[in-house]
Amino acid sequence: MASNRVAAREMEASAGIDPTGEVNGGHLRSFIERIERLEEEKRAIADDIKDVYGEAKSTGFDPKIMRKIVSLRRQDKHKRAEEEEILELYMAALGD
Repeated sequence: MASNRVAAREMEASAGIDPTGEVNGGHLRSFIERIERLEEEKRAIADDIKDVYGEAKSTGFDPKIMRKIVSLRRQDKHKRAEEEEILELYMAALGD
């Protein structure tokens, strides 16, 4: 039983909570601010990607197809091949 209390205290300490139950506000603030900065960077990167698709579209490429290519390239080759085989099987079963 005592070991459970010790483990709980260790977990609280690692979670930024002191033995009196007080939350370490500075530590928490640091995590929150880091997350907020990363979220802002994520939005900026998403905007950059959107701009690249827009540029590609203006030169005649289809952004929808490009997104599909990016998605396919992200997949494991073996998993992608397996999915393509299943897709072909299903399409054949439908007569398409």
